[in-house]
Amino acid sequence: MSEHRRKPPQPQGGGRASARRAAPQRPGRGAPAGRDVPTASHSGPYEQPAPRSRAEARRATQRGAGGRGRGAANAARGTGRPDKRLINYPRSDRDGWKRFVPSWKLVSGTALGFFAVVIAGAGIGIAMVGTPDPNKAAKAQNNVFYWADGSQMVATGGSMNRQIVPISSIPRSMRDAVIAAENESFETDKGVDPMGVGRAVWNMATGGSTQGGSTITQQYVKNTYLDSDQTLKRKVTELFIAIRLGVTEPKDKVLAGYLNTAYYGRDAYGIQAAARAYFGKDSQDLNPAECAFLASVLKGPNLYNPDGGIGAQATPELNEDRARKRWAWVLDREVEVGRMDKTERAKYKDSDFPARVESEQARGMTGQIGYLVDTAKAYVMKNTGVTAEQMALGGYRIKTTFQKPRVDALSKAVEDIRNGFIDEKQRPDTDTFVQFGAASVDVKTGALVALYGGPGWDQKYFSNNANTSGVPVGSTWKPYVLAAAMQHGTQNSNGQGISADSKYQANDLTVINNREGRPLRDAKGQPFKQKNESPTAYGYVTLNEAMEKSINVPFAQLIFDVGHSKVRELAKSTGILDESINPNPDASSALGTSTPSAIRMADSYATFAASGTHHEPYSVIEVEKDGEKLSGFEPPKAQRAMDNAVADNITKVLENVVQNGTGKKAKKLGRPAAGKTGTTDENKSAWFVGYTPELSTSVALFRTDPNSQDRKLQSMNGVGGIPSIHGGDIPAEIWTEYMSEALKDTPESDFPEPDDAGVTADSAGAPSPTPSAPASPSPSPSVTPSPSPTMPSPTPSKGGKPSCPPWKLYCTPDDPTRGTTNGGTNTGTNSGIIAGTDGGASGSPSPSGSGRPGRPGGATGETTGTVPD
Repeated sequence: MSEHRRKPPQPQGGGRASARRAAPQRPGRGAPAGRDVPTASHSGPYEQPAPRSRAEARRATQRGAGGRGRGAANAARGTGRPDKRLINYPRSDRDGWKRFVPSWKLVSGTALGFFAVVIAGAGIGIAMVGTPDPNKAAKAQNNVFYWADGSQMVATGGSMNRQIVPISSIPRSMRDAVIAAENESFETDKGVDPMGVGRAVWNMATGGSTQGGSTITQQYVKNTYLDSDQTLKRKVTELFIAIRLGVTEPKDKVLAGYLNTAYYGRDAYGIQAAARAYFGKDSQDLNPAECAFLASVLKGPNLYNPDGGIGAQATPELNEDRARKRWAWVLDREVEVGRMDKTERAKYKDSDFPARVESEQARGMTGQIGYLVDTAKAYVMKNTGVTAEQMALGGYRIKTTFQKPRVDALSKAVEDIRNGFIDEKQRPDTDTFVQFGAASVDVKTGALVALYGGPGWDQKYFSNNANTSGVPVGSTWKPYVLAAAMQHGTQNSNGQGISADSKYQANDLTVINNREGRPLRDAKGQPFKQKNESPTAYGYVTLNEAMEKSINVPFAQLIFDVGHSKVRELAKSTGILDESINPNPDASSALGTSTPSAIRMADSYATFAASGTHHEPYSVIEVEKDGEKLSGFEPPKAQRAMDNAVADNITKVLENVVQNGTGKKAKKLGRPAAGKTGTTDENKSAWFVGYTPELSTSVALFRTDPNSQDRKLQSMNGVGGIPSIHGGDIPAEIWTEYMSEALKDTPESDFPEPDDAGVTADSAGAPSPTPSAPASPSPSPSVTPSPSPTMPSPTPSKGGKPSCPPWKLYCTPDDPTRGTTNGGTNTGTNSGIIAGTDGGASGSPSPSGSGRPGRPGGATGETTGTVPD
């Protein structure tokens, strides 16, 4: 090539073309295979690149621009440059998600800093907290209870828990028992259990269940906090104190502090108070068996004190069983950890479970006061979450709903009847262990205004009969069956509620059919026949008359026509607790085998009196602690349990029971009243539950040994020198006497006039309104009555005259037609059963003969004894 054709080099800044030509090239997709691509070098001579096409040059230029763009972006982020931030996070020297991955320097530095802060904080915390003083800890105050009018009822507690004893006065056996049971490593640990503390902190921080201190040292520290608030702040403070104690105080001092401040039940704080409360001796005189007992009680006095505690799971029977098992376990545990020899353990058999002295808690708890306090305490604990131990520390001012005049009136009514009726010296075989229980509720609010729980704590009777479940209520359950039929109808009413004018077969020994119309079966596979108290051939009667005379057969059939589940739900809507309702879909469910308390029965019947509006029973109006009112004690809100027409019609039916039926003795009240009697199989309990527009009251009578293990009900036949006791006798008399006094200053008022409710829906086989001949029971024939000329015919009539005059309190009819006025009640558990809630395959009853003179036993013996209400 000639020299004149060569172009001289272009000057810098010579434009875009010059820049493109001067751009350094690099190997890439644009370089031809096998061709060397020259690069610019400051050390070598300038070398002109080989000629190439315009497209190749353009692509090379674009690649260069892209590289410059990426470099600019990196420069904008500061890549490769030192970061002036104190903490390089997110990291400036990384791209994408890697910017958020911390470096090992950051992780290790953060961890070291955190532990440094924790150690410094713990050191400061431990240095700042003080050590507990057992002489200032757990000194209980009084709890003061007030009547509804604001006057003081009683002040309890605060008198048994102030004496502190040295470790030398605490037997070695007590120390061994507590260490073995609660903290085996006590003598070697540093006062805390790190794993236990971690669990407690995590649970509280995440809203889980709280946990107490897991070592004796931590429990001792906890005992110094009278409020026992389950807060993270208090737990952290306890932790610091426990750590300080673990490294600065002798173990004997810590153990003595714990045993001197722990709560043992019976209002006793500290080992000396507990020794006096349970065994009437000083702590230094306790033997190993007694020490093991007190160590057992420390597990939780409310559940392990054999006296019983507060709540359904803290009965004397359950507590006694738990305490015995825990006592044996503590002794075995002492052997296991080497704190007792096997030969020493062998000395203590189950029969050596320590006997206790009578509780001193009864001091000042005369008459009904103990039961009132017990009921109010349970209500406070339920509504606030306060524990029994916290309650025992006191400081609460509790205003109750109890009205002293009415409590006194109820107690007097019971004691008047009891004193003239029971004679344990003359009739020890029959009159011993007869118990009374009663409760009275304000209809409009549900406030519990009075109760009778028993002879009194001062008489060494600690069970509250007013709040005791386990006593069958008998025929007082029948109104729930009728109310469910009025509310929901039966399978014969096309879904419409039925009226009390509906007719049902009432003859004795009538076969009961399930919802499919098939007979129930007894144990022998034969059709089950329901027994009444009376052999009277009533024929078909209205449900109103069946309630009046308390005839069993109509209600045993009605519950199947309605459905057991509907009856249960209606009863629960009126305040009956589910756990007290017989869950079995059998005939006896209609006749009163459920076991609500007297309090619940009075409150439930108040729902009928209030036209179907239910109020939960309550016993506390106001609670103060440290001068501040606690929340949660407003009166329970009213809830609709059933249609007002249903409730008012039930009231009308139960008014008829008082005016003309088994509850006629309540007529002496002299004002509008409604009620129902109930007497159970073998005469084991008798009830009267009744109400006026203002007040609902239940009275129960039963017989049981309160000191027995199972507290099994016993027959009351022969009690008071009479063959049997009926709900319409003693309970009705107590009810009437109490209500007369309780309402003497209350203006009389009438029940609402009920609206029409339901349709007439007779059971299968019922006669027409004007039958020309006695209806033949179908498909449930009854036993043919004896050929007496005075026997009423099986027609829809009201029955014959009563054989006992209504003014005679104790009367045992001799006439075979007895019971035409005082009808039978439930058959206990001895009735036909079926599988399924509302019907299904038949099951097997457990029939038993009545054993009463003059009663036809039946050819097959497939009957159950009953007694009149």
